[in-house]
Amino acid sequence: MFLWLWLCWGFPTSAGQPDSELMARYLEEQLLSDYSIVEQVARRVPRQAKFLQRLETRPRMSEFNVRSTIISRYAFTTVSCTMVNSGSEAREAVFEMQIPAAAFISNFTMSIGNKTYYGEVTGKEKKNSSDDKTRNKKPPSPTDGRDNGYETFKASVFIPRKMQARFVLHYEELLQRRLGKYEYTVSIRPQQLVGRLRVEVNILENSGIVSLEVPPLRNSKQKGNGKAEGDESPPPSTVIGHTKTLAKVTFNPSVVEQTRIARNGILGDFIIRYDVNRELSVGDVQILNGYFVHYFAPTDLPPLPKNVVFVLDSSASMVGTKLKQTKEALFTILQDLRPEDHFNIIGFSNRIKVWQQDRLVPVTPNNIRDAKKYIHNMSPTGGTNINGALQTGAKLLNDYIAQNDIDARSVSLIIFLTDGRPTVGETQSSKILSNTKDAIRDKFCLFTIGIGNDVDHKLLERMALENCGMTRHFQEDEDAASHLKGFYDEIGTPLLSDIRVDYPEDDVEQVTQNFFPNYFNGSEIIIAGKLINRTSDKLHVEVTASNSKKYILLKTDVAIDLPSRNDIRGVPGLEDGKGDKNYIERAWSYLTIKELLNSRLKSDDSQEKDHLMEKAKSMALAYNFVTPFTVLKMREAGLHSEPPQEEFIRPSTDGIGEKLQSLQGHKAPPGIRREQDKQEQDKQRIKISKTSADGDPHFVIDFPSSKFSVCFNIDGEPGDILRLVSDHKESGVTVNGQLIGAPAPPNGHKKHRTYFSTITILSNKPERSYLEITPRRIILDDGERLVLSCGRSAVVTSRSLEVSISANSNVTVTIRDTISFVILIHRYKKPAPYQRNHLGFYISNSKGLSSDSHGLLGQFLNHEVKLLQESLNTSQQQAGQNETGALKPNPTNTLKVKGRLVPVVWKQRRIYNGQQEVECWFAKNNADKLIDGSYKDYLASHPFDTGTGFGTINSL
Repeated sequence: MFLWLWLCWGFPTSAGQPDSELMARYLEEQLLSDYSIVEQVARRVPRQAKFLQRLETRPRMSEFNVRSTIISRYAFTTVSCTMVNSGSEAREAVFEMQIPAAAFISNFTMSIGNKTYYGEVTGKEKKNSSDDKTRNKKPPSPTDGRDNGYETFKASVFIPRKMQARFVLHYEELLQRRLGKYEYTVSIRPQQLVGRLRVEVNILENSGIVSLEVPPLRNSKQKGNGKAEGDESPPPSTVIGHTKTLAKVTFNPSVVEQTRIARNGILGDFIIRYDVNRELSVGDVQILNGYFVHYFAPTDLPPLPKNVVFVLDSSASMVGTKLKQTKEALFTILQDLRPEDHFNIIGFSNRIKVWQQDRLVPVTPNNIRDAKKYIHNMSPTGGTNINGALQTGAKLLNDYIAQNDIDARSVSLIIFLTDGRPTVGETQSSKILSNTKDAIRDKFCLFTIGIGNDVDHKLLERMALENCGMTRHFQEDEDAASHLKGFYDEIGTPLLSDIRVDYPEDDVEQVTQNFFPNYFNGSEIIIAGKLINRTSDKLHVEVTASNSKKYILLKTDVAIDLPSRNDIRGVPGLEDGKGDKNYIERAWSYLTIKELLNSRLKSDDSQEKDHLMEKAKSMALAYNFVTPFTVLKMREAGLHSEPPQEEFIRPSTDGIGEKLQSLQGHKAPPGIRREQDKQEQDKQRIKISKTSADGDPHFVIDFPSSKFSVCFNIDGEPGDILRLVSDHKESGVTVNGQLIGAPAPPNGHKKHRTYFSTITILSNKPERSYLEITPRRIILDDGERLVLSCGRSAVVTSRSLEVSISANSNVTVTIRDTISFVILIHRYKKPAPYQRNHLGFYISNSKGLSSDSHGLLGQFLNHEVKLLQESLNTSQQQAGQNETGALKPNPTNTLKVKGRLVPVVWKQRRIYNGQQEVECWFAKNNADKLIDGSYKDYLASHPFDTGTGFGTINSL
């Protein structure tokens, strides 16, 4: 009897294991019919079918279905999974799904029998320390995949006997272009054979789909999938079909085909790679229902020269595979350097060894040969001095840039690789970050690579983010060398630098980041925003950038009235009710949230971090995204759900950094005059003005004809953009100031301070131009783009304006010789915790501004204010006798402003770096009744917003 059963099952008597293909066929028939039969069979032959026994001890997955629709790079993915409990008692079912770390979960639903549980995205509450400790003690899941750019979503529930549970997970992501391709990945890891397994991906790209490919299943943990080397055919049962703009890819393996891929269930990633048609223009701008998304990826441009320093970890922990893989990758990378490039290599452990002291060498056959010898002789020893290595690399590159006549538009960068945490020298992460930022000073970008499990991911991520770079983390495996080479290929061919994308300020608002320090071949720049003027039939777009030969200025008008072209209703894959979703609006919200998370990660100010967190949380709740500040909760009790604990950003940060890379060695255009020729004239031209906004910020308005001044404070929030001068319709001039936060000094009455971190000046007459000023640099764009350092004196003159820089002191901007502004630069060598580098804004000449000018300062330039106080001189004398005292407010201390009565008190203020003292009448409560409306009416939506100071919007 025993032998008969053995033969009927088709088990080989010698091997002692069931034949996988025959068993798979049997399971496929039974799983698709009735699970009770499987249960009976398992009980009949318990000894010979060990993995049939598992059907009774844990729920089996009967269905795994993934359906995705990708519309203009934005992917909506729905994963549905059905599990059946065929046992005689309730069993726990665990649904796990690896999703890209760049994705946001948007919904989760689960059904058990006739009950349905809905996921609800809510704001995450702050956890106390005991909760944090408990969470930290939880061992990580062995399949979380976080190191490979994935997060694991997990939900578990007990399924009653003879019943099933169905899980449905929705997530969204914006695909990033790398090495010339978009890559969409579905993780298929059921860890068992599945009766019905299907992946369906629909792609709609109105630009046209090119180079669509589906490689074999990828599984770095499994050495080989039975494929011969070089075999790039799609997985079995894959069907690919596409037209010019629409593609459909399905993967539907039977149980038999699943066993051929992996005996105990598929364990791999299903990948689709494709690209779209492109034109040599400003890129692809798509508009739908009041939102736009702009994809910019030019091709056929000459590469820029590189100045690159490789900083490589050679500590003892790099012994073995990690150092071997690093050397192999570097050998290949060195061969790919171009003749116009310059490079150097630093190896570090507890000691720091520089290959070529105090210089970067050109790419020649002899230098490449010697560099390979140096790398080959590197041996692992000692500790890990991350801070010292970065300081050495930054100094080497800074000195090279300063002392050599390098190509004006070359790109400088550091590539930093480590496998561990700092153990030698400075070991505190905050100090390393601060030291690195101070050493680099926005002059070049830092790209970081982590290998293995002992890396401080957050440190490497933030170092790259704060210094306009990118980060990658790789596991120590047989593919590490190819991963390293692949990452270098992403950044090895810079085509453009200092890219800025502009739209008319009166036509758009809430635009995502529009300045990018570099554009690398094979990548893509993405900007999104909202339309203000929906009645317009076009959107003007300008792209300015630099390449190896010249400045590039691209202009075009994009038609807005194309709803049918970008309408997704009726698109295959969105028949489940998502057809009415505005995918462009979703892409805008996705990018905006990512940028808020980036900004919070970079910030050291707790107030600012809280403000950014609240903004990100609010938007995530509005769009139903699970983020680090929101959580997915189920409506019914008894269900445990565990959404991925995202580390804010991993691959999603690529190309979204906010740091500026100045053009090193930029040749001065004809408008720049030497500082020696202009220094005395500059000093004479700068006039001290009382009408200003400086410090916390403190506003002062001077009324010369009335012989007194008025002052007030604005207690804004970090990130607010205040409209200071608004005269866009008449003189064409607008001035905005963006606030940065800082903690209040000890024993202060305020919770926090705010200062101006950026002053933006726009002028559109006779031609459009703008200035963006920070304590460190100035961007001038008047048709040609120029980046200047505040640390060097210079004068730049164009047809309509002049910019005069007094090094580390002030910037004077003169427009058409009738309008002058002075911006003071406040910088600290060793700032206290409550101090921030900031700017002060002073109006030196306002003759050219019209009588209709507005803004917090501009509204007073052509209006008089009356003081309803007979004994004004007495009040001034009393105040002068007691400089620290002020008159107590009473009904007689009143200003009359445009018919409004404003109570005031007497104060003294110091302005212009404390060099001048101003006595003024102070209006409390954010200048209530003194200014038109409230101060919140003067908040601009972005630094280049030219709306007037009282909520109305002008048109260009």
